[in-house]
Order: sequence, then structure tokens, then C-alpha cells
Amino acid sequence: MIRVTPHIALDESELVEQFIRASGPGGQNVNKVASAVQLRFDVDASPAFDDETRRRLKALAGRRLSREGVIVITAERFRTRERNRADALERLVELIRRAAERPKIRRPTKATRASKARRRDTKVQRGQLKRLRRAYSGEDG
Repeated sequence: MIRVTPHIALDESELVEQFIRASGPGGQNVNKVASAVQLRFDVDASPAFDDETRRRLKALAGRRLSREGVIVITAERFRTRERNRADALERLVELIRRAAERPKIRRPTKATRASKARRRDTKVQRGQLKRLRRAYSGEDG
């Protein structure tokens, strides 16, 4: 079991790892060794989430989420399989942790009477300052 939060744990059997060749520079090593990891996790099939967390996880996954509801994380930052596996798992766990956090409920507030008065006063002062900057034309207006 992979402990993500105190309430969420993933079973290792839910994760599917596939080793692929990494792209980019690396010479012979990158051409012959499949050190990059593609980690797949089926969000819909996992019993670890409630509906709200599942919905947030899908939204956070963005383009990493396939049409079938599978999150695909590709890790090819490191030269070794082990470090890429750890990196992919760490990124998945972090994504799930972010989805598990309930967003703060925004409670609309009203501006106080005093803050409205302060705002009006500063607007009046600003207008007076601008009026004083104008060229004098002989009459007020």
C-alpha cells in the first residue's frame, strides 16, 4: 500500500508501469536502454477516492488524463529506471494530495460603511488634485 494521505492509500496493483526509451540527448545510453517510465493510474477504477476528490483529481490532471480516465505520467528526467520510477510515483502522489485538499469556500462579504466612505474621500481628494493641475482659464468650470 502506498500511503498518500491519512485517508487515502493506493494499492500497488492499481499502478501500471511501462519502461520506454527516453528522448533527448544521452548518446548510446539513451538509444539502447529503456530507462524512462510511463506510469498509468486508472482514476475511475480506484476505490480510494470519493466522488468529489475524483472530480478534482481529473481536473488537476489536465492533459495527463486520457479519454478512458487514466492518468499517464512520463518520467525521463534521470538516467536510471529506479530514479525515474520514484520520480513518476512522487509526481502522482503529489497530484493526488493536491486533489485531496478541499478548496476553501468563498463567502462573499460586503464592504463596510467606513471603507466606502474612505474610498469616496480619496476619490474626492484625487479629483481636487487633478482640478488644481488644470490650466487656469479665468473662470471656474
